[in-house]
This record gives sequence, structure tokens and C-alpha cells, in this order.
Amino acid sequence: MIDSSEIISQTHCYKEEELMSATTFDTLKFIKRLRTVGMAEEQAEALSEAFQESQKSHLENLATKIDLKQLELKVNAQLLLLKWMMGFILAGVLALIVKAFFIQ
Repeated sequence: MIDSSEIISQTHCYKEEELMSATTFDTLKFIKRLRTVGMAEEQAEALSEAFQESQKSHLENLATKIDLKQLELKVNAQLLLLKWMMGFILAGVLALIVKAFFIQ
């Protein structure tokens, strides 16, 4: 089982540049491709910049593996607490049933 403090400490190891580099966009290749199909250079550059900005804004909202692992740890902790609470409630109900029907 992974310790939650270990996961949290790992989150600070990653820099935004490292996360962003996972999805690089070759603007020069994109512009050259648009130029070969007849698009004007200014239009190709503008389209490339717009696409790059759009991609960057979408990447800011993506969850990393570490974000998901932190969420998983929180959910697991809450489920464990819920299991204990249900166990105590069930034990209390069983105690009342035993007292009502078997102890006189």
C-alpha cells in the first residue's frame, strides 16, 4: 500500500514544464504542412498559435497520475471510515436485538 505522505511529497517533484513537455507540438512542422496545401504563411502561423494556445488551456485542466492517486487515497480513507461506522451501527443494532429477545 502506498503511503499518502509519499504521494503528496512526489507532487512537488514535478514542474509544470515537465508535465507540459509530455505533449509537445511542433509548430514549424504544422506551419510547413499548411503551407504545402496552399495556405498563406500569416494564416498558417495564426492557426498554429491558436491551436497551441487551445492545447495549452486544455492541458492545464488535465489530472495527472499523482492527482488521481491522491483522490484515490482520500476516497479509500473515507470508505474505511464508513465501513467502521457501519460496523458500529450494526453491532449496536445486534446488541439491541439480543437484549430484546434473548436477555430477560
